[in-house]
Amino acid sequence: MRTTVNFSGRSLDYSEEEIAVVVEAMRDADPLTQGRYRDAFEKKFRDFCGAPHAFTVMNGTAALELAAQLCLLAPGDEVVMPSHTFTSSAYPFARHGATLVWADIDAQTRVANAETIAAVLTPRTKVIVVVHLYGYVADMPAIMALARERGILVVEDACQAIGADIGGVMAGAFGDFGVFSFHSHKNLTTLGEGGMLTVREKRYADIIPMLRHNGHCPFPGERADYWIPAMGNVDFPELDGRRLWPANYCLGEVECALGAKQLDRVLAINEEKRRKALAFIDSFADYPELAFHRVSSTRHNYHLLAARMNGSVGRRDDFIRRMSADFDVRCVVQYYPLNRYPFYQKLGFGRADCPAADDFFDHMISFPFQHNLSDAEYEAMRVAARTVLDAQRDEKKQ
Repeated sequence: MRTTVNFSGRSLDYSEEEIAVVVEAMRDADPLTQGRYRDAFEKKFRDFCGAPHAFTVMNGTAALELAAQLCLLAPGDEVVMPSHTFTSSAYPFARHGATLVWADIDAQTRVANAETIAAVLTPRTKVIVVVHLYGYVADMPAIMALARERGILVVEDACQAIGADIGGVMAGAFGDFGVFSFHSHKNLTTLGEGGMLTVREKRYADIIPMLRHNGHCPFPGERADYWIPAMGNVDFPELDGRRLWPANYCLGEVECALGAKQLDRVLAINEEKRRKALAFIDSFADYPELAFHRVSSTRHNYHLLAARMNGSVGRRDDFIRRMSADFDVRCVVQYYPLNRYPFYQKLGFGRADCPAADDFFDHMISFPFQHNLSDAEYEAMRVAARTVLDAQRDEKKQ
């Protein structure tokens, strides 16, 4: 009987302690949003990440939306980001009026670096969005030096890189803004959705509570009766003299309780995934057809396990097709370069000079790699991949 290995939409199994925390919050949280569990999660995340300020939000996209607003973009401002990333890294900035400029990735690390970013900077560049894709932290010291030299804001999209670091500095703690996702796929996940925004400057932190929660704020002055003229006021958050539109991006108390508890083991999850990734990668040392990014340090949390299939695009597709049809192992292809989507072409952002991003996407394979894969599933996937590669080798000889 074959072992089916799916590219699952769920990254991990919750521990009994985590389940107990969720049940406790369900029973005693009052209110069920904007309460003590949120406050505890934000404090614990600040301590974990090393960022001065942290704010829970309902998902990583909401955190990117808030970051885009706080950048105070104006017509003509350019925002640089890699073309090889998930769409929500980009469209919040376009929605707020920016011109998107695509940076290439480094062929080995599969993320942008200071050189690929510098190649597309102009006097109009207002923001650099750095994406730590696959769980690998980009070269933030060099990128931050470049940005500070030119007075450019930096948004770290650390949605896939929680707990990864460079020299003890966590992903999300380098830039002006750090964005995290606790989506179902991530190494820390809060019941399907969730996110966090970190900021360095107090002037941003002071207005995020209003911006995140419908513009709620107290009425000025003392009131004899707390309900007159209403229970609470609403207003525009203001930054540098500009009014910002608020929305509701709040995360519930149950999710916050779970997130705070999961922080206790996220580094262990990262280490377990890294150990399994390295073992899987090393088992293909005699198969140069698959080029992995092998990183043994905590700079990579191996949120995903991706490889480049050396050879033709057809060979990659044949590999995935055989893995699925012959062995029930569901590999996928991820992160279509954004400039190639009709969506971004309709917005006028279809031009890019990103040969490394195009080449990697056109040859990439993402293997199933959720934390809760069993040893039997890993072995079935390893054997299937070697068998398919052997068959492709034999056919090439004929």
